[in-house]
Amino acid sequence: MGVLDISVAFPHIGIHFDDLGKSVSVFGLSIAYYGIIIALGIFAGYFVAQLQAKRTGQSADLYLDFAMYLIIFSILGARAYYVLFSWDYYKDNPIQILNFRAGGLAIYGGIIAGFITTIVFSKLKKVSFFEMGDTVVAGLAIGQCIGRWGNFFNREAFGSYTDCLFAMQLKTTEVSQTVLKNNPEYLEHLVTIGDQKYIQVHPTFLYESVGCLIIALFVLAHTGFKKRHGQLMGIYFIGYGLLRFFIEGMRTDQLLLWNTSIPVSRLVSLIALTGGIILEIMCFYSIRKDKIKDKE
Repeated sequence: MGVLDISVAFPHIGIHFDDLGKSVSVFGLSIAYYGIIIALGIFAGYFVAQLQAKRTGQSADLYLDFAMYLIIFSILGARAYYVLFSWDYYKDNPIQILNFRAGGLAIYGGIIAGFITTIVFSKLKKVSFFEMGDTVVAGLAIGQCIGRWGNFFNREAFGSYTDCLFAMQLKTTEVSQTVLKNNPEYLEHLVTIGDQKYIQVHPTFLYESVGCLIIALFVLAHTGFKKRHGQLMGIYFIGYGLLRFFIEGMRTDQLLLWNTSIPVSRLVSLIALTGGIILEIMCFYSIRKDKIKDKE
């Protein structure tokens, strides 16, 4: 295939993908890459959480049981969050609520649902919520790192126009026409290759993927040094809150708070960041208090 078949390109670093589909056919059944990648992210996240459990002397079976509930409720939460803040569309197309293949999983919805699931599960099993949280956050970040590539195949979750080193070009016929209509700056900077038109944008999915990998590695590196349960959760919420707040400033397809121009994810990012800081402060003073007792 020649250059005219390009679906996605990163022109400044010389990478392009020809005729990139959104699904693969297996025995005549069309399976969306989005779903495959989300599944890979879930399994990778579970694997990392299991390693963390064994590394810290916890029961691996406990986390196998937990994963069954966490996966189900996190996916439902991610979908519910997306539908809730896209209600103007779904109220007229209710059947599309069940169409997971088209994308539409908001990670913050999954995190909130996962947070609630962890609280309930830890109470029922009579184990520490904060220890469980510390154990799963590295896996969560790895899952997000991989899962964001589902947005790449769906040609979604990208940012505003840019000509930076990592600028990404997308064929106009393969992205949401609503997004194009609502963002005239794309049309002001169209790139023409052969007889095809392309928009050139920030690959925010890539930024978040790399950022989540860094957060996961940071959490894994600090696991052996933590003094209190909750410290690793604090690191995750601070890191991801900052990362997402920054990235949402580039996005042009944010979910907005009803009847406002406020991006919901930016608001939730501030809440996550604040919660992470409070958690770290609580751990710090708890450690300090113990040190004072030891001296006495």
